Amino acid sequence: MLLVMAKAIEEVFEVACPDCGAMLKIDGATGLVVSHTPAPRKRMFEDLETAAQAMREQEERKESIFRQSVDAERNKDDLLEKKFAEALRKAKDAPEGKPFREFDLD
Repeated sequence: MLLVMAKAIEEVFEVACPDCGAMLKIDGATGLVVSHTPAPRKRMFEDLETAAQAMREQEERKESIFRQSVDAERNKDDLLEKKFAEALRKAKDAPEGKPFREFDLD
């Protein structure tokens, strides 16, 4: 019986990783990984046509984002002028005089 248990401990076990699907060979005696075979990579696209379609869609998204940034840059001057006018109006409506600080109240 002892001989059978000693033989079982000296075996090398093959185990599939439940997370990534890789094959691991584990030494029974030490419990250490002897070798590792990575799982085959999954294809992103089934065929070239779907890959080409995805690339075209990505190009369209890039072009759309670029157009939006160009439009935003064109309208930047108007936006800044409006913000400045609003800040100037608030400054004129604010009461005149020196603002109070906590230090002044002591």
